[in-house]
Amino acid sequence: MSITPVVPTNEEEPIYNRLFWLCYLANVLLVTANALTFRFADLITYLGGTEELVGDIVSCGVFVALIARFFLGQGIDRYGVRSLWALSAVIFVFGAGGMALCRSLGWQIFALRTFFATGIAGMFTCSVVHIQQKVPQHRRTEVIGSLGSSGFVGMILGTQVSDWMLKWFPPGNDQFYALFGIPTILGICYFIIVLIVTRNDTHRRPKVTPAAHQLLFRFWPGQVVVIAIMMGLSFTVVSVFLTRFVTQRDLGGIGTFFAGYATSAFAIRIMTRRWGETVGRNKMITMGLMGHAIGHLILPSITREWQLIGPSILCGFGHALLFPAVVSLGTESFPKHYRGTGTTIVLGFFDAGAIIFAPIMGSIIDRWGIVAMFYTSACIMTLTAAVYTVTANHSLSKDIAATPEELCATLEEAVD
Repeated sequence: MSITPVVPTNEEEPIYNRLFWLCYLANVLLVTANALTFRFADLITYLGGTEELVGDIVSCGVFVALIARFFLGQGIDRYGVRSLWALSAVIFVFGAGGMALCRSLGWQIFALRTFFATGIAGMFTCSVVHIQQKVPQHRRTEVIGSLGSSGFVGMILGTQVSDWMLKWFPPGNDQFYALFGIPTILGICYFIIVLIVTRNDTHRRPKVTPAAHQLLFRFWPGQVVVIAIMMGLSFTVVSVFLTRFVTQRDLGGIGTFFAGYATSAFAIRIMTRRWGETVGRNKMITMGLMGHAIGHLILPSITREWQLIGPSILCGFGHALLFPAVVSLGTESFPKHYRGTGTTIVLGFFDAGAIIFAPIMGSIIDRWGIVAMFYTSACIMTLTAAVYTVTANHSLSKDIAATPEELCATLEEAVD
């Protein structure tokens, strides 16, 4: 495929335009829908399942989603973002709607959770790929972070609404009809926005579209894949098992934690949006990992609902720094015309973290309790942060995103 490079100038088009804000709104709807389903563990225990079964179902769904990512990336490179983005939204709607009605712990719940996870994986991936294609390379870290802040808005909305649903509806089926029915409606709205956002998109297929595993080995992202796995571990702990901790200690609901988490992450994301160019992404990664680790370490001492705010702020701080740094570092080793596959690969390592650790964390809870689970996750992330700090190249000139001058120089060399 012949690609005309866009050389950054001092008169770049603004990146915060109508297209950006439509994508922002779509992301708010998606994360709100996903956050409503953080009560999935409650649904499984209501149906008679164990914590380990919760982990198995979540792990199975994410495993299939991870496999789908490899085909998704190649599909984006071949057919463009629009087709795959819309298809992912349809798959999500089917999965969420099915879980709203399913009351069996058989193969059906595994299949529906798989559709749900696969749809989310595709929707998130396509949104990141789409927005990266619309901005200069040296501002990719910034725009990924800015778009990602929409997730924190959705996280607050979704968890607060889920707590309200548990109060408004009597215990039992009605609660879960609401908790999974609303995401279905939001998914339909998301699908409509995707069609609007991409209606003028054009796509030229590369002459060669290698399989994802071939590109992975050819353009290996490096140590950052381990950090992506750690993000999968952390988000599994707070999005799947935290609800069980809150219920066991009668702390009122998960809304307080995620309000603090999302508010902190949103504020930090805005304040640090240019850190990729000034502080460096490797330092962002180290600080982000420790934010998660300390937050998980504090959680077992919580006895009152308001005390959830402290660890939630720390975890939100970690999330705010990690996501843009990991995605930007991980995807820049891939050529632009394979950026779709590169993004799916990096985000796939987030899924790998959930696949690996969801059943392990669930098993730890069943055997030694939820406190042991928090301490385990904190220790793993602390060890990872220590190793990464020692081994990563922390030279600012090496780990910042390309500046306009560097990009121009690179393009001039390519032309020569």
